[in-house]
Amino acid sequence: MATLTTSSKRPYHIIVFGATGFTGQFVVEEVSRTCNEGPGGTLQWAVAGRNRDRLEKTLVLAADALRKPELKCVEVIVADVAEPESLAIMCKQGIIVLNCVGPYRFYGEPVVKACIENGAHCIDICGEPQFLEGIQLKYHSNAQEKGVYIIGSCGFDSIPADMGILYTQNQFRGTLTAVESFLTINTGPEGGCGHDAMWQSAIFGFADSASLRRIRRKFGHTPLEAVGARIKKRGALFFSKEIEQYAIHFMGSDPSVVRRTQRYMHKEHKHSPVQYMAYVGIGGLFSMLKTLFAGVVFWFMVKFSLGRGLLTEFPEFFSFGLFSKTGPTRKQMDGTSFSLRLMGEGYMSGHDPSQGKPNAKISTEVTGPEPGYIATPITMVQAAITLLNEHHCLPNKGGVYTPGSAFARTTLIDRLNKHRVQFSLKNGQ
Repeated sequence: MATLTTSSKRPYHIIVFGATGFTGQFVVEEVSRTCNEGPGGTLQWAVAGRNRDRLEKTLVLAADALRKPELKCVEVIVADVAEPESLAIMCKQGIIVLNCVGPYRFYGEPVVKACIENGAHCIDICGEPQFLEGIQLKYHSNAQEKGVYIIGSCGFDSIPADMGILYTQNQFRGTLTAVESFLTINTGPEGGCGHDAMWQSAIFGFADSASLRRIRRKFGHTPLEAVGARIKKRGALFFSKEIEQYAIHFMGSDPSVVRRTQRYMHKEHKHSPVQYMAYVGIGGLFSMLKTLFAGVVFWFMVKFSLGRGLLTEFPEFFSFGLFSKTGPTRKQMDGTSFSLRLMGEGYMSGHDPSQGKPNAKISTEVTGPEPGYIATPITMVQAAITLLNEHHCLPNKGGVYTPGSAFARTTLIDRLNKHRVQFSLKNGQ
């Protein structure tokens, strides 16, 4: 099996850029845990960011947390998104850059540009459809010409959903035509929350939703053909029998990423496209009322610069504790887990999807630890390990890809199953 190897000019398999950030510090720890999974059983890596002292402190903290004193000797690279030359120097030294610097709408493009120009593959954990689709529109051709892979959404947004759909298709005996996903987050006695950076991405994403519509018009895509019966869109707020709690439409990047993957798989591999709807559970009656009130306030305030400023300044207050500037504690993270149930329907082998109603159902599930800062580093690092070890299984050329379109023919799901992010069949035909 061919692997991507280092050289004297490009000494690192992986460079963690943004290693001092809240998520970046956990990515550093995860890379350290997987050093024996690199090409030939070794992984040469470095950390990068704006401040050398903070990078060295991050390595010390990781060394203490994992009881690995050798982490203190990991190479440090100083690079800043505001200094293109420093990004170029960084990218020339690594095979893959793990970009943990967000919000990506503000800081992501210079990294992508530097990676393409200097021959480094780039993996991010972005959940911002405007950035993801805009980068594909602007840089896909350039990345193909350079043979560079730019793979977005390799965190909790959106590997469980995107790879989960492909997993469900592979388990289905026939033509899978539609999937609904239901996300539930379970917290322990300490509760849980998300970090402020995630909250900021949501604020500016909703405020600038018009740009996403403009990007999609520029692509000029015709709608994907709906195979079989059309999936019915649920109400804005409803009680889900599937997860036995109130649910709303999932507002993250999953639907956007899945649609892009399904379009790619249909165009390049003639796969029958799957219709997709994503929902997230919000709990019982009290949680439903609280979410409804917070949603109305958020929707109103995000329209104005003053409102956005207040939302940004006081995330814990306006999100009812769902987000904070300090993020969750390790105890909170250890007590949190997620479950993504995928409920699919379609037509059994030998039945024409254009005739009649679906006659078969399937249920799969993706489960894992705390999604933002435990599962996300796992999925991001395993995506990088897969690229290093199985790049011959990715699309023939470089380009800007979703996780599903990049890793459909790799062992990424098998790798994740060994690292606490589990894909399983619940009920088949």
